[in-house]
Amino acid sequence: MKIHILDDWYGDLAGLPAMDMLKDHDVTIWSDKPESEDILAERLRDAEVVVLFRDRTQVTESLAAKLPNTKLIAMRGNYPNVDVDGLTKHGILFCSDMSSGGANVSTAELAFLLGLSTLRYLPEAIGSARAGKWQGDAPLGRRASGRIFGLYGYGKIAKVVAGYARAFGMQVLVWGSDAGRERARADGIETADSREAFFGRCDVVSLHVRLTKETRGTITRADLMAMREDAILVNTSRAALIEPGALLETLNAGRPGRAALDVFDAEPVTNAADPLLSHPRVIPTPHVGFITEEELDGQFSTIFRTVLAYGAGEPDSAINPEVLS
Repeated sequence: MKIHILDDWYGDLAGLPAMDMLKDHDVTIWSDKPESEDILAERLRDAEVVVLFRDRTQVTESLAAKLPNTKLIAMRGNYPNVDVDGLTKHGILFCSDMSSGGANVSTAELAFLLGLSTLRYLPEAIGSARAGKWQGDAPLGRRASGRIFGLYGYGKIAKVVAGYARAFGMQVLVWGSDAGRERARADGIETADSREAFFGRCDVVSLHVRLTKETRGTITRADLMAMREDAILVNTSRAALIEPGALLETLNAGRPGRAALDVFDAEPVTNAADPLLSHPRVIPTPHVGFITEEELDGQFSTIFRTVLAYGAGEPDSAINPEVLS
């Protein structure tokens, strides 16, 4: 099969052990983001199988119409970027393994690390030391112990983060769906009395909600303005969970005091002057929460099993199985 893998921005996929699964196939890996849908379609003109790297590429009906040779598009996890009906209309099977397995420990580690390093003004301290000013420019940090680490959403990743926070002597507070709060209470974790109380009490608020039609924009201006002037927002989930424009507006108004962001509205962000990327109270990382060797190898092993099952005539994880008939 001619297999094209999109959006390997780090250029590390070729070295993963999982790639050996495709050794008998014609594989092309793309490490940049094309400037237009037409350029992308031209790249994929001979692709029989297209593998998506998470939700980095929007798969629209118009793109599907330009892929006459493509029979399968495969990925893992949620697919807010894929027009499934559009693929079905053009006879393209879409498969996505929705069994997430265990928690994404890589993302959990980064979420807690961002909260901790922002509390201690670690990026500023590093910058001060490298500028030869030693402790001169770095603000006075705050210890984690005794502070409140808030989790908005309580699924597998948040549960791991809660364990990290507790190990550092922090109090964990949860808000989110009724089911999420019930899971937290079952684990002996406190839930806030109200949404406003949650955002108002926490020293750190970390977002751990999947992006769906229902959760898009779920964090509002009012939520952010309810946070204290010394509070920190951590987002390693999805930028679109926050109401459009709200974070920049409230940061400029002083609430929350700082934000540690691993996700942005339009990725990759290549403009160094981007208002959030360059904001003096934002600690940015380039969506690396899940980017570890172990996590990528596990994710792509799952996707490649789906691709090979299709090649063997036994497709699994089909989202639009009607295409098969």
